[in-house]
Amino acid sequence: MPGGKEITNSELKFSGRVFIYSENNLDKKDITDLEEAVRKDDIFLQYRSESYLMEKIRYEKPLAFISHDSRDKEEYASKIAIGLQKLMCPVWYDEYSLKVGDSLRESIEKGLKECQKCILILSPNFLNNKGWTSVEFNTIFTREIFETKKLVLPVWIDVSKEQLFQYSPTLVDRVGVNWDKGIDDVVRKLYHSIIM
Repeated sequence: MPGGKEITNSELKFSGRVFIYSENNLDKKDITDLEEAVRKDDIFLQYRSESYLMEKIRYEKPLAFISHDSRDKEEYASKIAIGLQKLMCPVWYDEYSLKVGDSLRESIEKGLKECQKCILILSPNFLNNKGWTSVEFNTIFTREIFETKKLVLPVWIDVSKEQLFQYSPTLVDRVGVNWDKGIDDVVRKLYHSIIM
């Protein structure tokens, strides 16, 4: 980094801790075997799988809320949520944030109040939805007015400026990211807007 001092490998201090992050859930015996295999070299191993991630998500305050039409869940919303989670950016996403018995309204309101940003997945499905996406949209714009800061991060998916103008003229003025650029570009741009 500019202004930083160069450090060689010999100057680095090793804490003896190694973290393994995996999308696979190993059984306890396999994890114990791994821990014992590296302990002889004074290495403390921590294995973190998808179950660890899901548990962590339950206790983290979300940095972003993902608002989407349910018909766009698999193709768009889920991919954005996974991409941001991989960058250690906790999000409020219904699949991660809701559990059986939760009040949908209370959970959504809490997520919209606590998040630093709201990702709007603006597709034809979103614009034609008169249910939850409309409520989420109105809530986040009300919060923008109340807090006098920009919270909305639009993702454009097959929508024109005319369609956006018909839905809400305010959206036409917002810089968004176009899904056509690919998931990696979309996630990277969203991540930088969330953490900055």
